[in-house]
Amino acid sequence: MSVTINYKNNSLNKTSNNLVLFIDDKFNLNHLKKYISKLEFTYINDLLKVRDLKSNLFAFKLSSKKKIVLVSVKKNITSSDMENLGAEFYKTVNHGKKSEYFVNTDSLINKDKNFIGYFLHGLKLKSYEFTKYKSKKETKIITLNVIGNKNTLTAGQKLKFKALEEGTFFARDLVSEPGNILHPDEYAKRLKSLKKNGLKVTIYNENNLKKLGMNALLGVGQGSVRGSYLVTIEWKGIKNNSKPLAFIGKGVCFDTGGYSLKPAKFMEDMTYDMAGSAAVVGLMKSLAIRKAKVNAIGVVGLVENMVSGNAQRPGDIVKSFSGKTIEILNTDAEGRLVLADAITFTEKKFKPKFMIDLATLTGAIIVSLGSEYAGLFSNNDKLSKELIDAGNKVEEKLWRMPLNKNFDKLINSKNADMQNINYVGGAGSTTAAQFLQRFILKKTPWAHLDIAGMAFSKYGGALNSGGATGYGVRLLNQLIEDYYE
Repeated sequence: MSVTINYKNNSLNKTSNNLVLFIDDKFNLNHLKKYISKLEFTYINDLLKVRDLKSNLFAFKLSSKKKIVLVSVKKNITSSDMENLGAEFYKTVNHGKKSEYFVNTDSLINKDKNFIGYFLHGLKLKSYEFTKYKSKKETKIITLNVIGNKNTLTAGQKLKFKALEEGTFFARDLVSEPGNILHPDEYAKRLKSLKKNGLKVTIYNENNLKKLGMNALLGVGQGSVRGSYLVTIEWKGIKNNSKPLAFIGKGVCFDTGGYSLKPAKFMEDMTYDMAGSAAVVGLMKSLAIRKAKVNAIGVVGLVENMVSGNAQRPGDIVKSFSGKTIEILNTDAEGRLVLADAITFTEKKFKPKFMIDLATLTGAIIVSLGSEYAGLFSNNDKLSKELIDAGNKVEEKLWRMPLNKNFDKLINSKNADMQNINYVGGAGSTTAAQFLQRFILKKTPWAHLDIAGMAFSKYGGALNSGGATGYGVRLLNQLIEDYYE
């Protein structure tokens, strides 16, 4: 799907084909008389009288060459609702191989100057498709000519939306790639391309990681013929030496479960076990494109969890980068091992203002929250509130879950400092977060986002058509915009 948006300041020609006009939630049409002919006005007005007015969009085909789409805009509409309206509009116009529409901003009664920006942003997000490996691609082209003198976007607003779209689409592309293509070696190589956006990219390979003592991360990847990596992505948007914001992502490119083998059914979905890292990468790309006034660090651990004669065994004990030892009771609880080393490394090397990690960490969080909320675990109330508020704004919602020292007894080990799962049962997501918290050594404010239910959608959502969602990019960008720029 190709969507092209042209911004034109010229006024509307009444004979233009395929018009997009805006009305209020009372369906008052009087202000449209100057944009359409008297006959068209009467025809549409009469049809509305017999229509079910529960919808927000109405498409009227006036001839084989002309269509008028009415978009109903309610009072006090939120930015998220504007985006959803744009996504709904996309579904209305996504027909045929080629179509062109004239979006008349002068017909808008809504006074929000950013309406058109959010409306078209929602449309673009909804239009994403991953068709890279289809031999026969169905070419569809939608051209939107934004006309009129009201609700025009500034260059800065256009750049912001462009940055978010490119970052989200990059994250979705990464998650959508099959495991035989996007293995850790290829993933690390692709991250080098971010240098052209002005980001500093440093790749730590297996030899580097062995010298650093990142044995928790290396243990996960040791059964694969592919390499294991830690990659840091740095954006310096302000010249002072203020503490950076740190974002850490789990990048398990494919997860068989190792010797604690997953069931065959739906194992193919485990290509998206690197969605946490994709969100971090997409965020960093967005910040660089829009030249965000902030210092930020992205850190991703890239591994492949496979079964082989060299793979990690249940019962193995490894020494993490922090110096703490871990007994591996289940090789399918691998993401927390990757994050453990990444968290301690990030805290020690960059001394950040806060750390936020994202991971498709537990199936238990899906049992708890389904695909409506990601689980939020944190040692800091202020950061938690900021994240929840930012998530509500962009409809990437979070629900705070408990952490408590009483859960520690469930992951204490007789043979090492801790074990990587709770064998007693229950509180699977909380004990995973409690495990991660042990690797914060300097009491840095920290939040863990378990996005297992949010990273991939089989049935599609408001702003995606099914598949990889790119969850986290817009949430974290909103957090930065609202509180840290």
